[in-house]
Amino acid sequence: MDVLRTPDERFEGLADWPYAPRYTPVFGADGTAMRIHHVDEGPKDRRPILLMHGEPSWAYLYRHVIADLVKRGHRVIAPDLVGFGRSDKPALRTDYTYEGHVTWMKDWLVRNELTDIVLFCQDWGGLIGLRLVAAFPERFAAVVVSNTGLPVGAGKSEGFEAWLNFSQNAPELPIGFILNGGAARDLSDAERAAYDAPFPDERFKEGARRFPVLVPITPEHASVAENKAAWQVLERFNKPFITAFSDADPITRGGEAVFQARVPGARNVAHTTLKGSHFIQEDSPGEIAALLDGLVASLPQRELAE
Repeated sequence: MDVLRTPDERFEGLADWPYAPRYTPVFGADGTAMRIHHVDEGPKDRRPILLMHGEPSWAYLYRHVIADLVKRGHRVIAPDLVGFGRSDKPALRTDYTYEGHVTWMKDWLVRNELTDIVLFCQDWGGLIGLRLVAAFPERFAAVVVSNTGLPVGAGKSEGFEAWLNFSQNAPELPIGFILNGGAARDLSDAERAAYDAPFPDERFKEGARRFPVLVPITPEHASVAENKAAWQVLERFNKPFITAFSDADPITRGGEAVFQARVPGARNVAHTTLKGSHFIQEDSPGEIAALLDGLVASLPQRELAE
């Protein structure tokens, strides 16, 4: 497997991004060594709040949420999925599979010894993050899902159909433009540039190109069986499970209903609707931080290891 690595200078001086990079080694199916990037801010003895991004963004999406939560005294961890941000990027589109992404992030989670986690996940951060919850339910204290799903081959929205067609047919994939179009507000030129930063040219975007076709929207898609098995675990997950979808996302509108109906932990908690479009982190970062702050405060006090 050939692996690309975005030069460090691409990440210098990004707007509202003062965070030091941290790296964890993982390995491809053929044994190729790669590294996954994450930021880890705030007191290390606090319960970790794990923020998982989706497509085609990176941890920069959470910059305002991170800053707000750290000010409130929390520990916040935000990784970049393989193929995104400062994480390494396999060069071939076929190097990316749904199960490969899950395996990489499972390895990352275990290597970083994360437990008692409060997860916030959006877009592919949910498709992968919820698989982590299903694999390690004992490691998670609570979950918040936003503008995401765990599909099992049952179809797609018109919004997703449009995104699928665009992502596969556009001669160039304009990442900053896509992020701007998926937010209710207009991003600044500096913010758009920060989303473009991980991708010096089209060679670095094979992961971003691949993600849309990996969503298991038909029975014939790979990972349908694995997602069905994950749902069986989620249907026994009785820790707090909150939906925080936005009010104007054309891709995942209405997707909160299945979680509220099927996950036991979603039955006795207060759900919320956030104002914004698909990339809700750009539209309502303060509300997300306040939601997570209140959720952590509601949990039993963390028992620290001796």
